[in-house]
This record gives sequence, structure tokens and C-alpha cells, in this order.
Amino acid sequence: MASAPKTAVVVPTLGRRPEFLTQSLRSIREAGDGYVLIVAPSAFDARELIAEGLADRKIDETGTTLPAAIDQGFDALPDGIEYIAWLGDDDLLRAGALSTAETFLAAHPKSSAVYGACDYIDESGKILWTNKSGSWAAPLLRVGPDLIPQPGSLFRRSSYRSIGGLRTDLGWAFDLDLFLRLAGVGKLSYVRHTLAAFRWHADSLSVGQRGDSVREASQVRREFLPAWVRPVSLVWETPVRWATHRAGDFVGGKK
Repeated sequence: MASAPKTAVVVPTLGRRPEFLTQSLRSIREAGDGYVLIVAPSAFDARELIAEGLADRKIDETGTTLPAAIDQGFDALPDGIEYIAWLGDDDLLRAGALSTAETFLAAHPKSSAVYGACDYIDESGKILWTNKSGSWAAPLLRVGPDLIPQPGSLFRRSSYRSIGGLRTDLGWAFDLDLFLRLAGVGKLSYVRHTLAAFRWHADSLSVGQRGDSVREASQVRREFLPAWVRPVSLVWETPVRWATHRAGDFVGGKK
């Protein structure tokens, strides 16, 4: 008898992009042995996806925000799950990604989370750019752009619980806030593998509302600075915001 998976992936969705959702779920199955939980509105019928083996369970979303849906999913996972992640319903995991990340965390007990490289793809799946930020992305979090890819990252469930989960009052930068708090209870580690693909398109939350996302990320970074540093932090936050906008234009093909 096969052992129960130690890793779980929560997939929050509104069910509006069924083709992308199916691709996302298939990619999780190809990424390793993981429990897949869908969090969606009560009107979304996931029975066919579960019957096809693409998901293990679906629960009805009770909150009103994306981080609330993700956190609800994590709370509903089986007790035996040790490592957790979420994946957007239009993003992908690369083959073997879950196995790679789980193996790393199992061998490095001081790491609270692990991340790797991430492809940026268009709606058809064509690679636009690859984020290979590396291990220096972790210490950069407090003063520079968030270059840790959330897709493909995996963290300990115990670490997640110890910091109180996601901040549901944030609309875009809740992953940045999470990584900063996880860095306070363990090491954010990098593996030299491409673990995921982020789909860059106008309907994506962080793409379509990029200005708000950049401003909120700046706010979060400043909250983690010592109080005496915050008044002067705009000296570097202004160029960081500009550079983040320009990087998005580059990925999107704009001049």
C-alpha cells in the first residue's frame, strides 16, 4: 500500500479559466506525490476533476479574498501533511518539482521554505523569461524587489502555523509578507532547478493590477524595517518601485 503524501498543494480558483485550471492540476500530478485541494465558490463543480484524479478534494470558499481562500485550504488539509504550497489556477509546476522541493526540506531541517527558478510564460505556454534569482533573492527581500518566485515554492506546515498564516488584509503582496516572516523562523533556501511557470497575462492578479501590487509590496517591506529607518526608506524604495515596473514591461514585451 502506498504511503500517504507528505506534501499538499492548495489551488484557489473562481472556475473562470477551466482550460488553465486543468493544465495546472495536471502539472501538479506530474510534479510528484502530492495531495491536491481545490478551494472554490460553492457553485463550482469539481466532481469531474476529482473523478479524473486531478484533485483529491474540493471545499467551498467562505472568505472574500485570495489569501483567505488559500489559508482556508491549508487549514483543511489532512493531519499528516508536512509541506505545503499553493498554485494559481493558471500557473504550472514543472515535472518533478514537488519531489525536488520535498526532498530538500526533508534533508535541511533548518530551512522553513525552499524555492527555485521559475519560467514566465504567455497564454500559450511560450517561455518569455526565466527568473533565476538564486540564493541572494532571500536577503534582498527587505530592501529590494521580491525575486523569490511564489509558484514552485514549498514551506513547512509547522513554520507556516508558527507565524500565523497569511495576512488576509493584503491584496497582492501577501506572499512577500509570508516569505519575510518565514525568514524569521528558518532559512529561505534555493535549489538550482526550475520548479514552476508563472503565466503572464492581463487577467493575472499581479499583472493586471501591477501598480497597486508594487505599492503594496513597498508598504510591506517598510513594515519590516526598524522604525528609525522607515522615514528614509523612500530614498531606495522609489528606484526599487521604478525598476519593478520596468521589469514587468520587459517581461510583457513593452519598450
